[in-house]
Amino acid sequence: MSKNGDDFNDKKNIEKNDDNKVKPDVFCYLCKRPESVVGKMIQIPNHIHICTDCMQKTFNIMNNGDNPYMNLVGISPVMFNMGETTKAEALKAKDNKEPSEEFDHKKLPSPHVIKASLDEYIIGQEHAKKVISVAVYNHYKRISRWAPKNVEIEKSNMLMIGPTGSGKTYLVKTLAKLLDVPLAITDATSLTEAGYIGDDVESVISKLLQAAGNDVKKAERGIVFIDEIDKIAKKRNTNSRDVSGESVQQGLLKLLEGSDVEVPVGASSKNAMVPLKTINTENILFICGGAFPDLDKIIKARLNKQSSIGFQADLKDKYDNDENILQKVTLDDLREYGMIPEFLGRLPILFTLEGLNRDMLVKVLEEPRNAILKQYKSLLAMDEVDLSFEREALEAIADKALEKKTGARALRAILEEIMLDIMYEIPKDDNIGRVRITKDFIEGRGVPIIELRGMPKHKNSAISN
Repeated sequence: MSKNGDDFNDKKNIEKNDDNKVKPDVFCYLCKRPESVVGKMIQIPNHIHICTDCMQKTFNIMNNGDNPYMNLVGISPVMFNMGETTKAEALKAKDNKEPSEEFDHKKLPSPHVIKASLDEYIIGQEHAKKVISVAVYNHYKRISRWAPKNVEIEKSNMLMIGPTGSGKTYLVKTLAKLLDVPLAITDATSLTEAGYIGDDVESVISKLLQAAGNDVKKAERGIVFIDEIDKIAKKRNTNSRDVSGESVQQGLLKLLEGSDVEVPVGASSKNAMVPLKTINTENILFICGGAFPDLDKIIKARLNKQSSIGFQADLKDKYDNDENILQKVTLDDLREYGMIPEFLGRLPILFTLEGLNRDMLVKVLEEPRNAILKQYKSLLAMDEVDLSFEREALEAIADKALEKKTGARALRAILEEIMLDIMYEIPKDDNIGRVRITKDFIEGRGVPIIELRGMPKHKNSAISN
């Protein structure tokens, strides 16, 4: 009896010890929280556990008709409502929807109207504005519902070349705003070959889809501007793999030509948890731009080869002081620079922008609708102060900008430095009525001249910084 009793007690102790064992904690597949925190979980096949909170969020997403997952597969949330509607019926209902409205180019302004609108924002660059106005208008006629069916019109992708600060990006931004079409601006320096650290070429289309509010039809009629395109030129004298040069040019070929690309919705990279949408790039207008540093040396070398001995020969230094040497660029020059022929062939429209001189910089300061001087005058007008600049002061600002060799970008930095003390001191005194900026103040040899309220207009008083 005692032996059997001892066996019974041993068995009971073993079962008790098994109950006291600490069971391994399981984690929610979605939120990664342990069961000890979220409580009892729901187990689905393949040993996947989901907490009740994540399960409820999943049901909420399913019942929301505006979520990208439902739009991805084209299935109505009714499919998930306890079998009220079958999948086949839902797909049939989707097919019976009214087709999307076709694009009508007659709603767009004509080229001369587009250029006139660009003139309000961009100084100079007459040739560039004319070229881009005609090219964009012809492109949207190509995809219009009135386009001829018996003639296939090729796409007019563009390549613009111009020195830094000449207005390449601003030209495209203004154009997209005037036409009210989605615009994606990307930097070619971040693009790499697929499989390497950086952005794949498909990320360009992903940004366009985001700009179009995830509307595929709208994105397929948008504009993509790839800046710094000169940074993906072929690398010379290198033994390593060129993952950010020629490989990127090869990857962009299919986008420029027109192909179906799968891009993630609401994310910059593809992964299993992000829905994908297919976008056809055939009707997307691509505009590439770059400063192409040292391209002028290639152009000069080609032009100087035409020099020869004799009375009709050109001087070797004939083109050294030519500010607009880039306007003489040819496709051969770009190939020598490092752009592959296949890539250049898909950018049939090539044009250049002029470098800004002093007169153009002065006009940039005061003439555009959003001119920098107009912005400062408006800011001081809110304090009931009249701001004015002498003509010589504007020319001095332009001369300083030319020294920096960054084009119109330098104007804002120079004015910020000049106006800092004025914007700080003016609100202190309510008696100040006018402020006049002189050339001496710009060059650091004087102070701004102010006029107090109630004083005669020509009786000036100077204040120190």
